[in-house]
Amino acid sequence: MADDVDVVVIGLGPGGEDAAGRLAEAGLAVVAVESRLVGGECPYYACVPTKMMVRAAGLLADGRRVPGMAGSAAVTPDWAPVAERIRAEATDSWDDRAAAERLTGKGVRLVRGRGRITAPREVSVDGQVFRARRGILLNTGTDPVAPPIGGLEGTPYWTNREAVQATEVPDSLLVLGGGVVGVEMAQVFSRFGSRVTIVEAADRLIVNEEPEASALLATVFEREGIGVRTGVKVTGVSHDGEFTLRLGDGELGEGESGDGELSADRLLVATGRRPNIRDLGLGAAGLDETARAIPVDGRMRAADGLWAIGDITGKGAFTHVSMYQAAVAVRDILGEEGPPAAYRAVPRVTFTDPEIASVGLSEAQARDQNLPVRTGYASLPSSTRGWIHKAGNDGFVKLVENPEWGVLVGATAVGPAGGEILGALAVAVHTEATTAALREMIYAYPTFHRAIESALADLGS
Repeated sequence: MADDVDVVVIGLGPGGEDAAGRLAEAGLAVVAVESRLVGGECPYYACVPTKMMVRAAGLLADGRRVPGMAGSAAVTPDWAPVAERIRAEATDSWDDRAAAERLTGKGVRLVRGRGRITAPREVSVDGQVFRARRGILLNTGTDPVAPPIGGLEGTPYWTNREAVQATEVPDSLLVLGGGVVGVEMAQVFSRFGSRVTIVEAADRLIVNEEPEASALLATVFEREGIGVRTGVKVTGVSHDGEFTLRLGDGELGEGESGDGELSADRLLVATGRRPNIRDLGLGAAGLDETARAIPVDGRMRAADGLWAIGDITGKGAFTHVSMYQAAVAVRDILGEEGPPAAYRAVPRVTFTDPEIASVGLSEAQARDQNLPVRTGYASLPSSTRGWIHKAGNDGFVKLVENPEWGVLVGATAVGPAGGEILGALAVAVHTEATTAALREMIYAYPTFHRAIESALADLGS
């Protein structure tokens, strides 16, 4: 016999958890279905613990930058107590049981298991059937995915999940993939004493960011002793106590054997993620079950009585996007007025040192859309705050303007506080503030964000 409810939420990542709680607080009968952890990837394996790791590694780097500090007890790279502290603090602030209790405390009925759509507005969970009067909200997120490289399957390679749970730092580490996860983890483990090499098939690191950001990060990594191999194809993997990657392109570098191989104690695979939409029963809702993402409209509707939010919508695999979409979907489910989703100013931050933060379109993306483009650039070390900061002041601000509209369509801020500088630029792109108005602003002195003023001057008029 089916249970009649108002809404069924399948998947309790940050957006799904937030939406379920809001809907229940609004008086709806809500069933939330989760087969793993309440809260999703972010608080357990991604955003929160990885940034704690980044913070710890950054403190080490700052200590080493102070003359006379290198090699002292204050900067000894001992990972074990750091790992223990991260696990303890993360558990104190967020664990599955506490998260579940918070959710049920709002009136949500939590059901453990895998939810599947078996008919329009109907979800089955391990034999239980729920009929949703208003509809179903999907937030099933993504899982790490490994490339189909011969010999890789079955080896004890790491994904981000195993890297976060590591209790000791390996003597050597190969990182397969030079995207956000790869570069963040490479720098963390390197700063704690691991000999790290990144292998990336594309011709540069963080390929979705501005080329200037890729080049600067590669320079910083070289200075820190992190090996970077770009434009390299891995043709095979073997594991016999240590990992060996067989390389199909590129010249040999330090530490490589004559037959084009790289070896290390551990291998971190950071080559992307796959949306968890298989076996969801999308066909029962009239959707394509083979699609890589679930298409949604501005109200997050995927079909009649069906909404989708988060990574599975293909609008950006970020916690903040999932939370933003959750608010839009909740309004629509409740029949409330509000603006539709807009993605012209999606911010993103890579938490390396320097931080790489971007919003809107890159220069290449703007040109691909046949927009007129004018760019402005300011070097962070040339700014007053950069000069004061000295060591560790790598960075820049780059602005992408549509000169016909007189507004910024994108911007990048790289530096010790790149993600914070981005705040002002995200507001500018989102509100379509004119560059003329931005030039009239007063920028606090001496700050990193004052480099925005210099980049505006470089735009010309």
